[in-house]
Amino acid sequence: YVGQETVLFHQSVRDNLLWARPDATEIDLREALELACAGFAYDLPDGLDAVVGDRGILLSSGQRQRISLARALLRKPTLLILDEATNALDVENEARVLDAIREAIRTSNADQNSARHGGLTVLMIAHRVSAIRRADRIFELETGRIARSGTWEELKG
Repeated sequence: YVGQETVLFHQSVRDNLLWARPDATEIDLREALELACAGFAYDLPDGLDAVVGDRGILLSSGQRQRISLARALLRKPTLLILDEATNALDVENEARVLDAIREAIRTSNADQNSARHGGLTVLMIAHRVSAIRRADRIFELETGRIARSGTWEELKG
């Protein structure tokens, strides 16, 4: 689960990532950070050992979201819930992150018979059209009920 309000600990980027998967290797960390478009972490003054501050205060809100996404992806989940998880990103970074997630889905689902992956399903809760239009299936809710569903092409009119 990655929400719009991220939870980071007053520890290093590395420690925040390893919280999700303590046995992760440096390669695992790099892959997760790349998928989350969070490679900026290597450019921090102490790289992955940079302390992010209480609740990640030393990072921008977009950087916090990407570190949280990397932490979630590091677990190699079969279900990833994104609740406004890209709302702090600019349009360009949001597109990069969503493209990377789509690639992770494709790769994971192609490899779902391996012992390491079980396929990846992403449930995205979003208001931004730029995020919604990328979904394979959209459910529009009104007063807590599904008002309509379909693809972007089916619903955009």
